[in-house]
Amino acid sequence: MRAIPPSLQTHLDSGVTTLCHCWRLETREGEVMGFTDHDRDLTFDGVNFEAAAGFNASEIESSLGLSVDNLEAAGALSSLHLDEARLIAGDFDNAVIDLWLVNWQQTAQRVLLRRGNLGEVTRGEHAFSAELRGLAHALNQPRGRVYQPSCDAILGDQRCAVDLDAAAFRAAGAIASVEDRRRFVLGGSGAFDAGWFARGTIEFNSGANAGRRGEIKIHRPVSAGAEIELWHPMPWAVAAGDAAVLRAGCDKQFSTCRSKFANGANFRGFPHIPGDDFVLTYVTRSSDDNDGASRNTNI
Repeated sequence: MRAIPPSLQTHLDSGVTTLCHCWRLETREGEVMGFTDHDRDLTFDGVNFEAAAGFNASEIESSLGLSVDNLEAAGALSSLHLDEARLIAGDFDNAVIDLWLVNWQQTAQRVLLRRGNLGEVTRGEHAFSAELRGLAHALNQPRGRVYQPSCDAILGDQRCAVDLDAAAFRAAGAIASVEDRRRFVLGGSGAFDAGWFARGTIEFNSGANAGRRGEIKIHRPVSAGAEIELWHPMPWAVAAGDAAVLRAGCDKQFSTCRSKFANGANFRGFPHIPGDDFVLTYVTRSSDDNDGASRNTNI
């Protein structure tokens, strides 16, 4: 049960209220920012809550038990802190959100309505919509290992142990030509088979995207180097001359782990586990062997 401060309860009981909502957002890097649907900035707990950021919220869905409570916040990209590039780059992914109900005349009169994490973000040309997930959503996340044929390690991590900075799995160069933020040619990186860097990453070391990574969808060698297509556009414009590094990708299959990376001993899947076709088999006939034992034949 939520405890409402007596001063706020008195204000609510008065019949004439001056209430607004405030959102406190903290990113994974510890950056804190605040927003409010009031028409002027508010400050409390050392955070400035920016007005006129275009925020508004849907009604909150609450349920008994461990079901996930959620609401949706929509807004215009009118804040200096909220821009499409940062949303695309994932700067706000899984950020911690506190939603407050505040008396804007006396900000000490407030109550915390919800705490959760930023979920799926839908972007438009001038606006965005963000899902705010309650704390119970963490209980829906897988814990421990899952028995599956594919590998559950991240390529290059401690469990995988592949050195992605080895010459066989890394290529560096500069952008030779650009079609858009998803498609471009990286010079000096064409000495690899087609698809070698598919499912891998590109990391920019200079230019507007310096320090950011993209996931590679398609890799093709061309005369000028390597033609790269990403799954998602880079947050900022890619320009000729930008320095970047490609690192190989993996499809998580045992055959790839063994042949491409020579790393079969560290494969973190279960390649011989029976699949759905085995589970769905059934007996079609029976016959006797020479020794008189019964034999079942499955398909």
